[in-house]
Amino acid sequence: MPRKRFSTEQIITKLRQAEVKLGRGLRPPQVCKKLGSSEQTYDRWRKEYGGLRLDQAKWLKTLAQEHARLKRVGAEQALDHVILKEVASGKF
Repeated sequence: MPRKRFSTEQIITKLRQAEVKLGRGLRPPQVCKKLGSSEQTYDRWRKEYGGLRLDQAKWLKTLAQEHARLKRVGAEQALDHVILKEVASGKF
């Protein structure tokens, strides 16, 4: 069975729908069934996106992308530094 990939916006929408349904007295397994996801997925989504607004989630995603880019840049600089050290010492 192929996995469904949901965007951040869709996940936050589903979490809001789940909050409404839970407020009406439905149990978590029933809510997950209506949303079309498993309880584990719901729990993971709630941990990651629980309480976030849509704009906050978008900002978090761009922040994570920027962090990954900066980590790559740092790794490249460290590699360049090691290579220059080896060249300067004559061990090439």
